[in-house]
Amino acid sequence: MALDLLEAQHGRGPCPDSYGSGEPVPPVSIRVAHADARWPDFTERALGQDIVTTFAVPLRRRENLLGALNVFVPTLPDPTPADAAASGLHVAQALADAAALGLQNRSAYAQYRALSGQLEQALSSRVRIEQAKGMLAERWSVRADRAFMALRQYARRHRLPLDQVASAVIEGVEDDAELRRESGGSSDGPA
Repeated sequence: MALDLLEAQHGRGPCPDSYGSGEPVPPVSIRVAHADARWPDFTERALGQDIVTTFAVPLRRRENLLGALNVFVPTLPDPTPADAAASGLHVAQALADAAALGLQNRSAYAQYRALSGQLEQALSSRVRIEQAKGMLAERWSVRADRAFMALRQYARRHRLPLDQVASAVIEGVEDDAELRRESGGSSDGPA
């Protein structure tokens, strides 16, 4: 039911109006809106769903507009429509504010998780590169910077990520002779 009504809005309805303006759309009688040809597709479907009144409030966090919350009322309001409408708007806005906070927190959490994963991957990569550099420097009796240059040159020449070449060195599956040629092949003393 609600999904059908939301789909019927197609850019014209209380939700798009609230989202577009960033302001609440106060309670509107579906019959009056239908008679005025306001939101024709939406009001036609709402009448078919026995919706009497609708309103919408923006979902925003500070100045960041995230969407809009549509409220469908299947009954006539209490005898004090002004008070009921104001109360309904306040409750809906409080709910929308809570939802917006949840959406913002979810987004921030996802960003921090992604950044944390990237940093963890970069640290692991750096550790592997340092380990491979040390292994080659020890094996070839060269300085660590020369071993690193060999790793880097090999990676560039073969268009491989440096971390992948370092992993191959650690796992012992690299082409040691070709890597050594990248270092200049000569010993320049202890590391």
